[in-house]
Amino acid sequence: MQFTAEQISEFLDGIIVGESSVKVGELAKIEHGCEGSLCFLSNPKYESYLYTTKASIVIVSSDFLPTQPVSCTLIKVKDPYSAFSVLLEKYNEALNPDNTQVGINQPCFIHSSAKIGKNVFIGAFCSIDENVEIGDNCRIYTQVYIGSGTKIASDSTIYAGVKIYNRSVIGSRVTIHSNAVIGSDGFGFAPQPDGTYHKIAQIGNVVIEDDVEIGSNTTIDRATMGSTFIRKGAKLDNLIQIAHNVDIGAHTVVAAQTGISGSTKLGDNSVIGGQVGIAGHLNLAKGTQIGAQAGINFNTEENKQWHGSPAQPLKEWMRSTVIFKKLPEVDKRISTLEAKVAELTAMIEKTATRQD
Repeated sequence: MQFTAEQISEFLDGIIVGESSVKVGELAKIEHGCEGSLCFLSNPKYESYLYTTKASIVIVSSDFLPTQPVSCTLIKVKDPYSAFSVLLEKYNEALNPDNTQVGINQPCFIHSSAKIGKNVFIGAFCSIDENVEIGDNCRIYTQVYIGSGTKIASDSTIYAGVKIYNRSVIGSRVTIHSNAVIGSDGFGFAPQPDGTYHKIAQIGNVVIEDDVEIGSNTTIDRATMGSTFIRKGAKLDNLIQIAHNVDIGAHTVVAAQTGISGSTKLGDNSVIGGQVGIAGHLNLAKGTQIGAQAGINFNTEENKQWHGSPAQPLKEWMRSTVIFKKLPEVDKRISTLEAKVAELTAMIEKTATRQD
């Protein structure tokens, strides 16, 4: 399917600079643009590609002024990245027509007490237990398990292989990617006098609010008591561990391989880098930003940046990294000084011996 610059401009409420009738049929990165493709430019460091790209149309910022001749048609919009993401979503829908199918593929097990909404798709080999409620327009792909009493609101998508334990609550427009586990046991064991561990029953659940996205192979443990919360609009990457009774604030973003220990609360609009380790029973304030591989074992203040392990404020960490780079040189200087001190000490001792 092809679209003209004029049609795209109308859809994005943009302004055309160039040929309005030029057509495109695919999306591409600006550095790989070819004839018939649509690209976008939002990061200034990629501007040089604009003057060499073979793309037919490029989406740019409304205030962008080229410094060299441009052969492609430009569509100026307020936010090129957001505009392009909208087009990516529409393009993805066109590439995946199965996303529009409805009905229940067989074989499946759906308990007679389960309530299934309108226009729902359920793939083959799914297991849906008693008293489950699935809202309108949901998509449940193959080999998904949904435990008893779970509620999934409208327009949510659960990809293949996801396991959702009993009594989980999932909001509207939630996306959970393949092989994620929602509501597994929290890691709770009581040490015994004989050195063994007694498992503590985890009787809570997981509550995922509206517009959350959860990556593949992420695990969210249910609460010991009460609920583990993933608040509205939060985005979790692949391979994340969320422990029992954690509370992830609204519109917080967490990158891959992060581990968050039990009963810790992350404030709204926080940004957590990859491979971050966060200890339990902490309160990370609104707007907290943590760099990759940082270790956090303290409460944070609002809108502060932390890096390193153990973590430090950003400016302190930057100063420390300068020192770290100089450590080999400092070590050599210390070794040289030690050798000179040893030499001087030997001379002093030799002189003292002669005087005696």
